[in-house]
Amino acid sequence: GVTPKSIMLRSTTFFAAAVAALTFASSSSAFAPSQAVGRTSFRASPAVYQQPKTASAARSSTSLSMGANIDLKGKVAFIAGVADSTGYGWAIARALADAGATVIVGTWPPVLKIFQMGLKKGQFDDDSTLSDGSKMEIAKVYPLDAVFDTPEDVPDEIKENKRYAGLDGYTISEVAKAVEADYGKIDILVHSLANGPEVTKPLLETSRKGYLAASSASAYSLVSLVQKFAPIMNEGGSVLSLTYIASEKVIPGYGGGMSSAKAQLESDTRTLAYEAGRKHGIRVNTISAGPLKSRAASAIGKEPGQKTFIEYAIDYSNANAPLGQDLYNDDVGNVGLFLCSPMARCVSGVTMYVDNGLHAMGMALDSESMKTE
Repeated sequence: GVTPKSIMLRSTTFFAAAVAALTFASSSSAFAPSQAVGRTSFRASPAVYQQPKTASAARSSTSLSMGANIDLKGKVAFIAGVADSTGYGWAIARALADAGATVIVGTWPPVLKIFQMGLKKGQFDDDSTLSDGSKMEIAKVYPLDAVFDTPEDVPDEIKENKRYAGLDGYTISEVAKAVEADYGKIDILVHSLANGPEVTKPLLETSRKGYLAASSASAYSLVSLVQKFAPIMNEGGSVLSLTYIASEKVIPGYGGGMSSAKAQLESDTRTLAYEAGRKHGIRVNTISAGPLKSRAASAIGKEPGQKTFIEYAIDYSNANAPLGQDLYNDDVGNVGLFLCSPMARCVSGVTMYVDNGLHAMGMALDSESMKTE
């Protein structure tokens, strides 16, 4: 396939959670689309393996190509949490589209018009190129606020909010019904959203309201999506979400109950894998990605003249991960494609690390105490 022209985004994922979580942290209605600064390097479709012609080619080749082995033509994928072209949701959507899937997305109502305008103006074209040179098409964009399950859950303050003006049908149950009316059954459901209004606060200073808001937007939203979408998913379908290592290790600076929400998300992934697997015959997995410099994540702990939280996280990962290399959006997109494809038909209930191996480390290599005289 043709490798599209792209610009490398120096990254390692600070997951989609902190990502959008903060962009809209001030909103009482939090649907956080993942966002990232810059462009990503898209290696066509994921790759299984291409035999290099020479030994030197083997050493220099980093382009894998799995596209020919994964055919998702006729499959429909709903991605919840897409609002621009640089987040993980977009990268997963593009990888799925590259394999032939029909892609539809759910976007937070306050940014819906901006996103639709960007699509109309071709603002995301550079990030839409597929391995055959064509552009990814998003078949339909639905307004979705994942903190509301039914119309009755939406408070008047949201209904009357000018950012929601002219919109309705954006609760999870309503979107599921709309998708069913438009497409019948779907095959893939991706949860790429989170929000923590108090993410910059340590847990000791987090309010009950802030803590529960983080859980609602970042963890229960997955439970609700599976509840409402599983009945309209074909057997053998796949559910995928995004998590972060703060669920199991202490990451100072990732507060407001977000670490707790990620722990919930991973625990729920296992329980839902069992329940939805037995009841609906679908798989449920999550990807734990390393730090990615995004606009929203960059807002955490931003002080004049100082590095942001995410910049520290990226530098730490590059210094201490087993693989000292940059992480791209599409590294996560490619793993997402695998997990959503028939190649992973027996994989469910898994937290898949895409972080250059950082999760495996128990000691900081660049610690002052590790330095020799």
